Amino acid sequence: MANEHVDVVIVGAGAGGGVVAKELSAAGLSVVLFERGDWVNYSDHRDDELTSQRGFPLKPFFGPDMQRYRRVAVDRDGTERIVYPNEWAYGNIAACVGSGTVAYGAMAWRFMQEDFTMKSTYGEVEGSSLADWPIGYQDLEPYYEKAEWEIGVSGDDSKNPFAPPRKKPHPMPAFGHNREARILEAGARKAGFHPFSIPMLRNSEPYQGRGQCIHVRNCVGFACRVNAKNGTHNTVIPTALATGNCDLRVNCKVAKILTNSKGRVTGVSYFDEHDQLREQTADIVVLAASATETPRLLLNSASTHHPNGIGNKYDWVGRNLQDHAYTGADGLFAEDIYDDVGPGASVAICDFAHNNPGIVGGAMLANDFIPLPYAFTKVRPPGSARWGRDHKEFQRRNFHRRASIRGPIQEMPNFESRVQVSDEVRDHWGIPVVKLSGYRLDQDMEAAKFIADKAAQWLEAAGAVDIWKSLPGLGVGASQHQAGTCRMGDDPQSSVTNKYGQVHGIDNLYIADGSLHVTNGAFNPVLTIMALGYWVSEHILKEHGPPLPREV
Repeated sequence: MANEHVDVVIVGAGAGGGVVAKELSAAGLSVVLFERGDWVNYSDHRDDELTSQRGFPLKPFFGPDMQRYRRVAVDRDGTERIVYPNEWAYGNIAACVGSGTVAYGAMAWRFMQEDFTMKSTYGEVEGSSLADWPIGYQDLEPYYEKAEWEIGVSGDDSKNPFAPPRKKPHPMPAFGHNREARILEAGARKAGFHPFSIPMLRNSEPYQGRGQCIHVRNCVGFACRVNAKNGTHNTVIPTALATGNCDLRVNCKVAKILTNSKGRVTGVSYFDEHDQLREQTADIVVLAASATETPRLLLNSASTHHPNGIGNKYDWVGRNLQDHAYTGADGLFAEDIYDDVGPGASVAICDFAHNNPGIVGGAMLANDFIPLPYAFTKVRPPGSARWGRDHKEFQRRNFHRRASIRGPIQEMPNFESRVQVSDEVRDHWGIPVVKLSGYRLDQDMEAAKFIADKAAQWLEAAGAVDIWKSLPGLGVGASQHQAGTCRMGDDPQSSVTNKYGQVHGIDNLYIADGSLHVTNGAFNPVLTIMALGYWVSEHILKEHGPPLPREV
């Protein structure tokens, strides 16, 4: 039986797709929201560290599964190898309703004004395809505000002298600090830095019918046991479903974007929960499947009118893949600093996000989330034993004495870091898989060294007695902060979409995920993805829909 035609198909029920589903269905449009995974909740995995999204040494609980999914990773020497979702080289993004917003650490950063004008601010960067966004911070500011209030953010920018301007405060007060963070806050002030509480998509007090955070350590990598961590799965997607206009189809794998004889988009083909190939036609298609899966879908949808893939006339689809080159330092203290008040990360500085002499960009710095015992086995100074008696003794002696300062270096985009599709490897459904290749630039590594030095300086000022730094590798980044592969821009010859996320030359195909990012900021990008979801939705409604909806 054929599916009924709808106004909009959305691919991906994550940070961007969930927002778009709510906005369009609340406006009265009929929406089908596709999700390759299913609903998940805390009771399904509880505190099983070995299957959490944070480390997944056995399998990633939130998906995708290793039986049906695989990718190809290209090493620096050109060697291709098949990788699976429990390997870091896969570049895993959760496969469930809400996607990464179910299990993320929930840092809720607005990008700074300079993050939108990197080319104007820093000029040419050798080897980079660096460019300014076609929109600025002021364009996106109202949509940041809407995301903060509609989804729920705790914070206080008045304590951050580097925060971009805002018109309205956060809806909930900032979180306080545990013992570790109080020690680090004092150390930051001693070093002359400007510490403040990290803005979080978690409830510091009851909000919108959901309870407040109970500060367990099993947070990042896990679903929230009390529903106090805010993602699209427990905010905008339920609102979309409540309108009666949104049909959420879980366990469905979208295979291809359909086009007509004129090359215009007409819907998608997909494999349903029974692995049956079906079609869903629509007036508009919105891709929000991630910065690796969205370009994969465009490239796998080649046709007579789009021989190199949809939107790929000038070979920009899949290019400029970025992540965050995490760097920092770890320190051991003479005394216990651990009090088991989670999730851990709560104090940050933005002193070095921009305007660092000789450095392009930079990063915010913050203390890390509490590492659970398995994850802590990877935390060792250089030269330490990795197994045996000494390894176990380090674990026992230092679990309560260690602090970590980390920052997400804003990688420079480059044309050769990219998503392609494999000519040889296919997934369970016979669809060509993602092939990841590329590298980080020397500028990224210089920024990483600079930020690691600042992290070590902070730890020393806080009283750490043994400090070691960590730097990222040179390979392509494609983990949870992946971005940039369908960048927005005014020129169709150097971008994939216009400033509204509308694919150049195709008026009814939009993108609403991290693929749009021209650069990826010096911060966790999820709040920006949500804000862009609202931004893209408003344009869709102005161009294709009924009058703008009332607030829901």
